[in-house]
This record gives sequence, C-alpha cells and structure tokens, in this order.
Amino acid sequence: MKVCILSDSHDRGPLMAAAVAAAKAEGAAAVIHCGDIIGGNTLRASLKLGLPIHAVHGNNLGDPVSIARMACHSEDLLQYHGQDAEIELGGRRIFLTHYPHIGHGMACTGNYDLVCCGHSHETEIRQQPNVKGGLTWLVNPGTVAGLGAPKATWIFGDLDALTFEIRELSGAPAGNP
Repeated sequence: MKVCILSDSHDRGPLMAAAVAAAKAEGAAAVIHCGDIIGGNTLRASLKLGLPIHAVHGNNLGDPVSIARMACHSEDLLQYHGQDAEIELGGRRIFLTHYPHIGHGMACTGNYDLVCCGHSHETEIRQQPNVKGGLTWLVNPGTVAGLGAPKATWIFGDLDALTFEIRELSGAPAGNP
C-alpha cells in the first residue's frame, strides 16, 4: 500500500491538495497528516480527491471542532484522531504524532513499523533502533506549506516495501513567513 505522508499544512489547502493529488497519481491509497492543519477549509480540496485521510492535532489547533464535524460527515474519508493515533494501514502498525520527541520515543518502543511526526518543518527519514533489538522507521515530512523551510515537502511511502521518499511541491512558494 502506498501512502502520502504530510504535515504542517497551516491552512494552505491548495498546497496540501497538490501533494495528495501527486501521491494519488502515483498510486497512494491513503493520506497521513501529522498535524497543524489549522481549519476545516484546509481539508476540503484534499477530501474531494477521495483518499482516506488520517490526521492528528498539532500545536496550532485552529478550529478542531470544525475539523471533527467534517470527520463526522465525511463518510469515513477523514479520521481525525486527536493528539496522536495508533493505526494499521497495509498490514503495518503506524503511530502518528505531531511532535518529533514523542515520535522518537514511540519509535524506540519497537511496537510500530512506522512512526510519523511533524512540527519541526524539517524532513527526516531514518531507522531508529528500538528496545526490542530491531529498527523502526521514523519519518517527518517537513511542511507541505513550505513555511520557514527552503521547500514545501511531503513523503511518498510504500508500506509493502517500507520505502520512503521526500518529495517537493513544484511551483510552491518556499520559505513563506
């Protein structure tokens, strides 16, 4: 199963939708959003693309009530999990959080195949040694809004192969304040 992993859209709905559309064109079957959506309007264009979206809060909550209402009326396309989430996609155990330090700690448990986080606006893909003697994938897609970062980024993931690639949004303004 292929997925679009993104974070920190900060009310930039068109940029989020561009990443989701690109991922869908490459065969993505779901979207993982690691927080800082801000408002429900951020999600509208992405939901129209028909991929299920799994999302968590961030530190910039914006309007979580409207996002929760959207989830209730989305015919299961939007799963708004709250502060963090444990989900299963493509037979993989996945933990979602906004914060890298929590993501690091959860990856260290060895309870997940993949841990996704955001917040820092810095991309990262690495395998974290865990207490069970294995490795857990820890990914941070940076910011799909390009805020305070050199580029607007997201991650294309293949859960079958456990491979992850950083993608840039072409034509997206970078380093927006």
